[in-house]
Amino acid sequence: MEKPTLPKGTRDFGPAMMARRQYIIGVIKKVFEKYGFQQLETPAMENLSTLTGKYGEEGDQLLFRILDSGDFTKLLKSKLLESNQDRLIDYLNLVREKIANVYKVSHSKSDDLIEIKKTWRTQRLFVFSGATELSQDEEQALDEFLNSDFITDLICQEIEREFFKIKGLVDPDLDWHFKQFEKEFINKLVADILRNHIVANNVKNISAQESVRFVAEKGLKYDLTVPFARYVVMNRHEVTIPFKRFQIQPVWRADRPQKGRYREFYQCDADVIGTDSLICEAEIVLMIREVMAGLGIEDFTVKVNHRGILSGLAELAEAKENESALFVAIDKLDKIGEEKVKEELISRGFLPTSIQTIFQILNFKGSNLEKIDFLNNKLGNTEKGSKGTQDMMALIEILSKFDLHADSFDLDIALARGLSYYTGGIFEVKINNVAIGSVSGGGRYDNLTGVFGSKEKLSGVGISFGLDRIYDAMEELNLFPPETDVSSEVLIAHLDEKAMSYGFTALKELRKDGISAEIYPDITKLKKQLDYANKKKIPYVVVIGEDEMKSGKLSFRNMKTGDQQSLTLDEILIQF
Repeated sequence: MEKPTLPKGTRDFGPAMMARRQYIIGVIKKVFEKYGFQQLETPAMENLSTLTGKYGEEGDQLLFRILDSGDFTKLLKSKLLESNQDRLIDYLNLVREKIANVYKVSHSKSDDLIEIKKTWRTQRLFVFSGATELSQDEEQALDEFLNSDFITDLICQEIEREFFKIKGLVDPDLDWHFKQFEKEFINKLVADILRNHIVANNVKNISAQESVRFVAEKGLKYDLTVPFARYVVMNRHEVTIPFKRFQIQPVWRADRPQKGRYREFYQCDADVIGTDSLICEAEIVLMIREVMAGLGIEDFTVKVNHRGILSGLAELAEAKENESALFVAIDKLDKIGEEKVKEELISRGFLPTSIQTIFQILNFKGSNLEKIDFLNNKLGNTEKGSKGTQDMMALIEILSKFDLHADSFDLDIALARGLSYYTGGIFEVKINNVAIGSVSGGGRYDNLTGVFGSKEKLSGVGISFGLDRIYDAMEELNLFPPETDVSSEVLIAHLDEKAMSYGFTALKELRKDGISAEIYPDITKLKKQLDYANKKKIPYVVVIGEDEMKSGKLSFRNMKTGDQQSLTLDEILIQF
């Protein structure tokens, strides 16, 4: 029997891991709620029409597509025929014309099967006339298919049978008979043959990747922002604008698994939609700092940039028409380095002088105020670049009202973030001194709801915390508090069945007082019960035996220190 395994990039979470993950979620959720965000959930799957085209070309390639239920081959055939309906009509019209010509010529010459076949093979389709949507190759392929032995025999034998039916009739109405023949044979059997021909040729030439689009209409969600925008459009009259929502749910990406990168992972998102106020960007910085403090993470960097600055950079480098390629390349700087990014830009048609201008700006060092001054001098004449630097200055001024200095974040000119829907400020958070990438990221999107047909322009901005990466970083830094490993606070141990029954009262009172407690469910040696408590990291054990039942004083053991006291139940309750 094959041993069970997990799909690559996924993991199980045991009780100890779940306790720590819930601790992280609890800290993040508390901060979100403190800033006025309301919780929302959306389905694990979305229609592919909702997901595709929102994450850029590379993002679309990482979507997990869900095959439609049913027989894969039948579904593929059905979808291929549906998408080739016009082609089928063209095929059928051409074949109908050929059969009609052979029918009339053979009737006037000879109704012998051999002669009918000769006529069939000499009658060409009306190819290359431009009267159909078919290409020259398609018409030639159809002609060869119709002249194959199987199809020739099938059709010519049917024509011969039809002639046998009308043989001996005086002056038969050939047109009427052909219409009957067309209805009974051509529109049924020949149409089915042509459908199979279309499917066979398409299936033969279609790649596995291309075939998926015919049989997959849904996909697992890639992030939480696009489904959120879809929700807002569908429920516009039910949400209060500006709408502040948070979501804590899993997402899926068909990425290459590695340390800190999974195919299934949790995101903790907070977004505001329906306002372009920079107060929202400022609150994102404040929330990041508060979440990090709540988790005990002291050494971290909040990186901020603005898509307008990057657009201004593209304009200055005379690459305005190719700015998407520039953003994608810059986003890879941390992964592949400056030289490789330069090579990619050259391969995408950027001039060496443009690349030199780009990196002169990207590599500028200084304080945030020095960077803004530098960018104003370089990009001040570009509309988007100027807007970007103004927004960064305004952000610093707002944060100063919350006692944060100008360098409370790092204005990283090279921060691009690959998602194509960002239009304004962009954010990224890195925990320093751990071998893990960014643990949080986000940005502003001016009109994401517009792609779903909304006529109302709703600007939004949001941040996403990666639960899994935060977990890995905290584990590496040994930052989880000891209490996150505790399941129950008290275990009631007993020496026999009567002691177990006596312990039910203690268990009831402990739980009634809000203390998490459990009783060992089996009659067994005390050592085994104490081992159970140690393995579950239960800090206290109440031991009940004959003496304890007589005296009413229970043995109360501290499992960490080994100290043991004889206390009444009321005395035990006040220990917590």
